[in-house]
Amino acid sequence: MKQSHNIALILAGGTGERMHAVVPKQFLEIDGETVLLHTMNAFHRHPLIHEIYLVCMPEWESFVRDEARKGGIDKLCGIIPAGDSCYASACNGIEHLVKTIKEPDAIVLVHDAVRPLITGDIISRNIAVCLTHGNAITALPSHEAYLVTEDGNTSNAFMPREGLMRAQTPHTFPLQTLRQMMELAEKHGIKETQSIFTLAGELGIAPLHIAQGDLRNFKITEQSDILIYRALKALEE
Repeated sequence: MKQSHNIALILAGGTGERMHAVVPKQFLEIDGETVLLHTMNAFHRHPLIHEIYLVCMPEWESFVRDEARKGGIDKLCGIIPAGDSCYASACNGIEHLVKTIKEPDAIVLVHDAVRPLITGDIISRNIAVCLTHGNAITALPSHEAYLVTEDGNTSNAFMPREGLMRAQTPHTFPLQTLRQMMELAEKHGIKETQSIFTLAGELGIAPLHIAQGDLRNFKITEQSDILIYRALKALEE
């Protein structure tokens, strides 16, 4: 594999409204470890990740630094203020990297902090696919068909599972590509989108290349997800 400078950009700016918890879900302590620390550790222990940058609300910065010290996360190189949305936070992170990193070919893996069970294989595949094809989007085949609904109560159409994949994170691009995407988004007046990969779609960046995901790499969103996380985390130990 071609040598590259690989950077993890972890988005931890969410407020966790759907979780209805006292603290944002990425900062919840579960079985003696925060979700965030588990996520940071996954990237820290991977030999191909050289630097970690994290985006969070400014009031949580000291907490994040304490967690990093506690976990020995020596690869954490910077904490960046979050925006008002996931996309705004991603933009803040990318803008910071553009100003900080002197290697435009550096590979950036943009990952949700609330996907703590990301595996080393997913990280490796993202880097390899991006180096080979210019980008990598983590995804899984769909095992179910999808109902199409406008109101959440009724449906008049469906989408078959064939040809559909469920996107996860990381979304992985060279830094110079991310810089160009930010410039194009501003030019086209795009202020909001669901993720970096949906932005790529809106900008007509194609093809997007798939890096095989993993069911364990799910997003903690609801209270019930904590039970799943706890059970899967126990299997790692």
